[in-house]
Amino acid sequence: MANPKRRHSQRRTSTRRAHDHLTRATTSECPNCHEAKLPHRACPKCGYYKGREVLELKEKAS
Repeated sequence: MANPKRRHSQRRTSTRRAHDHLTRATTSECPNCHEAKLPHRACPKCGYYKGREVLELKEKAS
């Protein structure tokens, strides 16, 4: 296994790590209830996907 012969500088290390940050998940708007949801997934609020109900959700107790 290869071992480094010389120490890498802080600039070289931080330049390599510059793209390792986390990105926020993108959301889209549900066309049925207008809540934020993940794209290509059923809406967790109303249970609709592509204009039809695919999840039966329990009603909230009022």
